[in-house]
Amino acid sequence: MNHFMKKLISGIVGKKGRWITLIVWVLLIGVLQMVLPSSSTYTDDSVEPLPSSEPSMKAANIVEEKFPNSDGVPAGVPALLTWYNKDGISEKELTAIASLSKELNENKLSHQEMAVPYDKIPMPALKELVSEDGTTFIQTVLFEKGASSDELKEGLTELETRVDREFEGNPLNEKITSNSLVARVTGPAGISVDATGLFKNADVSLLIGTVLLVLVFLLLIYRSPILPFVPLIAVGAAYAVATPILGALAKAGYISYDSQGISIMTVLLFGAGTDYCLFLISRFRLFLYEEESCLKALKRAFLDTSGAIGVSGLTVVSALLALLVSQYATIHNFAIPFSLSIFIMMISSLTLVPALLSILGRSAFFPFVPRTEDMEKERAQKENKKVKLHKQSRFWYKVGAYSANKPVRTVIITLLFLIVSSTFVTGIKYSYDTLSAFPKDTPSREGFDLISDGFGAGDLAPLTVVFEQNDENENIKNDLARLDGISRVENPETSQSDQNFVSYKVELEQNPYSNEAMDDVEQLRKDLKELSDDKGFENVWVSGQTAEQLDQRTVIAHDETKIISFVIVVVALLLLLYLRSIVAMGYLIATVLISFTSALGLGWVILHYGFDVGAISGLIPIYAFVFIVALGEDYNIFMISNIWEKKKELPLKEAIKEGVGQSGGVITSAGIILAGTFAVLTTLPIQVLVQFGLITAIGVLLDTFIVRPLLVPAITSLLGKWAFWPSKLGKVKAREEN
Repeated sequence: MNHFMKKLISGIVGKKGRWITLIVWVLLIGVLQMVLPSSSTYTDDSVEPLPSSEPSMKAANIVEEKFPNSDGVPAGVPALLTWYNKDGISEKELTAIASLSKELNENKLSHQEMAVPYDKIPMPALKELVSEDGTTFIQTVLFEKGASSDELKEGLTELETRVDREFEGNPLNEKITSNSLVARVTGPAGISVDATGLFKNADVSLLIGTVLLVLVFLLLIYRSPILPFVPLIAVGAAYAVATPILGALAKAGYISYDSQGISIMTVLLFGAGTDYCLFLISRFRLFLYEEESCLKALKRAFLDTSGAIGVSGLTVVSALLALLVSQYATIHNFAIPFSLSIFIMMISSLTLVPALLSILGRSAFFPFVPRTEDMEKERAQKENKKVKLHKQSRFWYKVGAYSANKPVRTVIITLLFLIVSSTFVTGIKYSYDTLSAFPKDTPSREGFDLISDGFGAGDLAPLTVVFEQNDENENIKNDLARLDGISRVENPETSQSDQNFVSYKVELEQNPYSNEAMDDVEQLRKDLKELSDDKGFENVWVSGQTAEQLDQRTVIAHDETKIISFVIVVVALLLLLYLRSIVAMGYLIATVLISFTSALGLGWVILHYGFDVGAISGLIPIYAFVFIVALGEDYNIFMISNIWEKKKELPLKEAIKEGVGQSGGVITSAGIILAGTFAVLTTLPIQVLVQFGLITAIGVLLDTFIVRPLLVPAITSLLGKWAFWPSKLGKVKAREEN
């Protein structure tokens, strides 16, 4: 293997090989960009996240099959055009709304199915549809079932033009506090368009912010105007190769992904990709102080770091592929984009980066060029200047020595902090409400608030309860109304295709998007099953937004157990293969697990008490776990591989000191950059990304400054030779400690 790696690096960084490597990458990028489609072209934000086997999905299919024209309205995606006037909606305004309905039915919008014909409803009856306080009116416009977010946006853009033409001023642009008529589009269509818009806008700002942040950090670390562009070029190349491949796979129907996934992939690529580059660059810089030949220094750096980079990359790739076991489509669809991008980045860091460094040589570090002692003396003599020899920082060597010599104290202090932080996890509340992730001034969220205030939240997302009865249908409206959690029940509707199927529209007492409503529906399903059995009915189904959210909560909880177990097993196997130590594998896994729970706890404290966040997204634990564990092991692998290497020649405590000292600076730099890139997510207007970015950044910082330099070395020192068991490395006879 070592012989193969020597031949590989010689081919990559040789006088001809470096240019061939560079040309291959340029040609690869050019061909893929020209031949394959862009990943953004096939972003799909309308994928149904729940599997068809879930109760709410089965219920939705029954409703669609048996009640395709419920209340005379065909199946489709509703946009709820919500009208509001704080002084009360006037008859003149209702007449204009009715006129708009007529216009929409005579000249349909793009992808429009129909609009409720309010123009055919007499004015007295129309007034009855206004909220009790007289301020709010809901106008339903139905779009084609299966319409994409872009198609819905096209229709809603045309709707805005019609509203602007029909009304004085444009109510859609009026502020909620305005004294004039205000309009907002909410419901499934409005929410879908707003979600896509937020993520698309986030994608561009995220890319710019991440690149600038990485550039600034690299300039501060290396104080060179040239070197920062080496990692950026490598990451950019990986991005340019990965995105068209993803586009091609999506076009062929092999994978699916949404805007959120592409946004997170960008952060992951720049954060983790820069880390891999830094591992190689830092070692190259170190060896340039020892070797006059740049080529020899680069080969040594590659051989010294390629194993750790390869194992680190495969660890992250494997952990991300574990997302494929998820039944929840949003999580499942992250697996291929994330793992593919990291795999390509790993290849870039092991081929393109060495080639670029070979071309640039020592000048990459200009103006602080690393030279050997003899080279520095020769230069000083020629320029008639005083010799300035390189002095390596001893800070991390001191940290390593402290961890090695005071292991009990170090373990107790660090574990105490991490355990206390982890206890806050028990107080976390989770949300499965899409709207709560939107900024408060998002149109669909403002529209939802208007409906909630005017009609009650339950009116926005009622449940549909369907019973399969016997030959003689029985009206059980009063029985349903007596069940806990229900505020109103509409009259029953019998299916035209099968008289045994009867449906009831049911409104909940609680906000249908809330955790309380989900708990009510969970109990309601049991109560409805009992009611159905008592009446001798065949079956009962419950469909609607709250029922779907309840199933989401259940599926995500199951996924969480599967993914966490799978990731732990995969990472453990890779560590075992690389380190050949069961004991080391065990405590390395344990340390990143407590790092994860600590980050989750601290993140909740900051979000809840610092920013008044009542609940975090139910997806956060899975997202944060995969990234914190996978990326945390990156740093552990790089640091522990140094200790393992030093242990071949030095006593354990000395090996720990040298291992931590040699890897400390680069891992700290890498950790700060990685945490910074995830922190960029907190600047976005999407709460789920803010929460994910903050918690993951905290996890990376904990691993960088507590787990990796203190806890892991201290445990290694405490265990002594048993840290290597059953590897023979623990039996290697090093020189006696002083």
